[in-house]
Amino acid sequence: MHGIIKPQSSQETVEDRSFATALRGWAYRNKWFVIIVMVPTLLVAAYYYILAADQYQSEAHFIVRTSDSSPMPSSGFSQLLGLGGGSSQSRSEAISVNDYLDSQQAVVALNDRVNLIDRFRRPEADIATRLWFADPTPEMLMRYYRKQVNVRFNQESGITTLRVRAFRPNDSFAIINQLLAMGEERVNMLNRRSQTDALKNARRQLGESEQALLDIQRKMTSFRQLRGDIDPEGSGKAQLGLVTTLQGQLSNARAQLSAMQGIIAPSSPQYVATAARVRALEAQVSGQAGKLTSGGSAIAARLGNYQDLQIRQEFAAKRYEVAAANLEKARDTATKQQLYIVRVVDPNMPVKSEFPERGKVLLTVFLSLMIAYGIGWLLIAGVREHSL
Repeated sequence: MHGIIKPQSSQETVEDRSFATALRGWAYRNKWFVIIVMVPTLLVAAYYYILAADQYQSEAHFIVRTSDSSPMPSSGFSQLLGLGGGSSQSRSEAISVNDYLDSQQAVVALNDRVNLIDRFRRPEADIATRLWFADPTPEMLMRYYRKQVNVRFNQESGITTLRVRAFRPNDSFAIINQLLAMGEERVNMLNRRSQTDALKNARRQLGESEQALLDIQRKMTSFRQLRGDIDPEGSGKAQLGLVTTLQGQLSNARAQLSAMQGIIAPSSPQYVATAARVRALEAQVSGQAGKLTSGGSAIAARLGNYQDLQIRQEFAAKRYEVAAANLEKARDTATKQQLYIVRVVDPNMPVKSEFPERGKVLLTVFLSLMIAYGIGWLLIAGVREHSL
């Protein structure tokens, strides 16, 4: 007798039922593994591969440099590029620009320029990653902005990396270009502020030094008018020369008088005339020397006050010269751009979606749940072993 041959469809149905029965049996025997590992992994996979929206990332690199600073020592690839770490001024300004791009002020300005809220609420965005509210508070918008925009500063090279993620390629490209424009505007504002402050300080110092010079010149004019002497220093030299001449004449007269003694009688008219001349010269020398040193109106006192005024005038004049040179330097510096942004890498227009990283996220979740399940299984097995 020939065996009964069953239809092919009946065989497949039996095999499917046996496989389903075996699968149910395995799931029942390993229900905790299914609950702890398999179900969450499948839920995550369903979300990321079915619901999660594609996100496109645009990236740019830039560095803030100064026009008159030498680069600080650097190492690595940045040294080969000749970028260096920048000066301490450019480093601090780069940090300030990065801080601005990551601030609420920048978020508000960016929203006004490119309608940031609408770009983060595209129809294709999934509910978990999109911006939930159509009219969010500035704080809420800033928190979401920091999830989508990353500003990272490299301390070694001084290069800032700017990354922007959005649900459309042109959105991320538009946002990152606007952020770079805002960074350049911030640098220009810092330049203007620095130049304005430098010019203001230079003009103030020049005004103060000019006023000090005018004050000391007025005091010198008043001193000359009060003393009735245009050049006290020249008058002092002339008076000193006169005293020296009289002292020489007095010495000669005394020598003549000494030579006459013992030769000519004291009552001789010649001797009497010479003695009278000696006494007259002595009186003149005493009087003229007194004008140099004696009394408050003496030439020495006037000359000391005048020289003090001269020293102060010279100091004020030098201070004025330095202040004028500083003002010219500040004006020359104001015509140059002190800080500027160098784009090391221009923004790219994304073509392929790189986020979310579905495979990486799913593998991380699966391995984490497996480790947690393994640790729990070992703990339970250990407890059971000790309870026996």
